[in-house]
Amino acid sequence: MVMKVYSPEFKADAVALYLSDPSHTFEGIGKDLGISRETLRNWVRAEWARRGESGTTSTNTKDIPVSEATQEELEAEIAALRAELKTVRKENQKLATERDILRK
Repeated sequence: MVMKVYSPEFKADAVALYLSDPSHTFEGIGKDLGISRETLRNWVRAEWARRGESGTTSTNTKDIPVSEATQEELEAEIAALRAELKTVRKENQKLATERDILRK
């Protein structure tokens, strides 16, 4: 099997997306992004190790004081939110189209 190479930006965005909400799962986010849950889990564990956290609970980037958040982390969070907004808008358009079909 060929190993895929992901950019650091993609990895950071995926981790930020996972950490942005405690209800997210490795399976769900991995499926949404087209990566395996184990790959995402490894990236998140590496981020926890980088931050010096135990990783037993999900952290929310909103819990980090702004003075401690790096520019890179904030940009990753913004990128993740933009990606989520794009996905939500696409889903909303799909639902609107389905609703219009059902009305006919």
